[in-house]
Amino acid sequence: MTEKPNNETTLKEALKAMIDHYRLKGKLNQNRIKSLWTQLMGPSISGYTKDIRLYKNKLFITIDSASLRQELSYGREKIKKMLNEELGEEYIEEVIIR
Repeated sequence: MTEKPNNETTLKEALKAMIDHYRLKGKLNQNRIKSLWTQLMGPSISGYTKDIRLYKNKLFITIDSASLRQELSYGREKIKKMLNEELGEEYIEEVIIR
């Protein structure tokens, strides 16, 4: 591998620095989670999903159906694990279904 001069950074490093500087990580992850939700949970569950919000590393999911809400609350740890795997880091600390 060739060594890069000290004043050069890769595009990936520059984007990461910009995201960190402007504190955009939460918004980016929230948008990624919204698109991953339909992909991972399927159209039937996402059809009952009213809102998905990320606040201080806690994921709040609002579900219209009481029975589905109850069913999903049993799988909160699995949901957290699946989404964190897709994000590539342990970003979500807790999943709250309401």
